[in-house]
Formats: sequence, structure tokens, C-alpha cells
Amino acid sequence: MESNDQPEKYVISKGVDAFFISVHDIFRFIARFFREVLRPPLEVKEFIRQCYMIGYKSLALITLTGFITGLVFTKQSRPSLAEFGATSWLPSLISIAVIRALAPLVTALICAGKVGSGIGAELASMKVTEQIDAMEVSAINPFKYLVVTRIMACTVCLPLLMAYTALVGMMGSYLDIHLNEQTSITAFFNKAFNDIAFLDLFASLTKALTYGFTIGVVSCYLGYNATQGTTGVGKAANVSVVVSMFLIFIEEIIIVQIVNSIR
Repeated sequence: MESNDQPEKYVISKGVDAFFISVHDIFRFIARFFREVLRPPLEVKEFIRQCYMIGYKSLALITLTGFITGLVFTKQSRPSLAEFGATSWLPSLISIAVIRALAPLVTALICAGKVGSGIGAELASMKVTEQIDAMEVSAINPFKYLVVTRIMACTVCLPLLMAYTALVGMMGSYLDIHLNEQTSITAFFNKAFNDIAFLDLFASLTKALTYGFTIGVVSCYLGYNATQGTTGVGKAANVSVVVSMFLIFIEEIIIVQIVNSIR
């Protein structure tokens, strides 16, 4: 019995050790980011390029997804409100749902899938082909050039994309309401923002900043520390998406709980 239990205990102990070592490495990675972020030289050109790649290149997918989200959510909500003769509440309902929850969450999930996988695969391919080592030999700080710029770009671009998603989602909702109730755009937005408080906007901005930072850190960490050759590239891209989405949902629960306690 003892000979059979010993390997199992060893495997469990080894797994626990590996977990805490990974947590330690992640916190060291984040601490290094905060040390490097404002230390000169500032990689402004690379930061702008990453904002273009993360922000502008995501607009087409964000536009389609945001518009369909607002349109479909309105269509799904109308029958329930119509039973109580309260279809006039649709603009308020949609604005609360979109601004408080849907816009930040939908934007973050799209960026986790598109941006997170792209960053993870890009940095992992540079790691396994020793391009990062070549940058160090060339007296270039690869962490600052590759990691800091991408994390900053994700953190800055996600709130902008969230605001755009909310606007496009509201326009999709307005289109459906206008076709069914002939509501003017002025009346729609007056009703929509009548029940939106500053706390709602602040909470959404906090969510977007947190999600953007999470996506950037997770994808950069996994890509920058990739191993196992070309197999590690696919693994980094896949795990970046899965872990980012998991953390986004955890952060959503925590932030909502905090905001509700304040409200």
C-alpha cells in the first residue's frame, strides 16, 4: 500500500508546487510590467501600432457583434414586456443591459478570442524561433518593446471598443424599436439614458480597463514564456483565450458584487 500511495502523493505535491511557482512567476511578470511601463525609453511607435492592430483591426467584428447583440436582445425582450403592456420600457431596459453588462462583456470576450490568441501566438513564435533572444543581443529590451506596449494597448483600447460596442448595440436596438413602435431617435435616447447613473458608466469603464489588462497580461505571459517549439505556439494561443475568458467571468462577478454593494 505504501509503495502505491507514494507516487500518487508525489504527483499531487509536484502539481501543487508547480501551481504556486506559476502564480509566483505571474506576479513577478506583472511587477516587472509596472517597473518598465514608465521607464524610458518609451516605445511610442510600437504602442501606436499595437493600438491600431488591437483597436482598428477589431472594429469590423465589434460592429457586427454589437449590432446583432442589441437587435436580438430587443427582439427577445419585447414579448415579455408586451404581456404587461410595457413595451415603452424597452429603451431603458436595453440601455441598462447593454451599458452595465453586455457591452463590456461582449467586447472583452471578442478581444480575448481575437486579440489574446493573436498576441499569444505572435510572442510564442518569436520565443521559439529565438527572435526574443536576438533582440536582447542587439541591446533592445524585448520585454518593454513586446510586452509593455501590448498590455498598454489592450488596456487603452478595450474601453474605447466597449463604448463603440454600446453605441452600435443601441443603434441595433433603436432600429428594431423604430420599425415596430415608430419611436424617434431623440425619444429613444432620452428614454434610454434616463435610468443610467454615473455609477453605471464608472463600473463599465472599470470592467473594460480590468478586462483589457487581464487579456494583455495573460496572452503576453503565455507567449513570452512559451516552450516546446512549434507545439508551444498553438498551446500559447489556445490557453490565452481560455484563461482570459475564465478570468473575465471571475472579474465580472467580483465587480458586479462590489458595485451592487455600493449601489
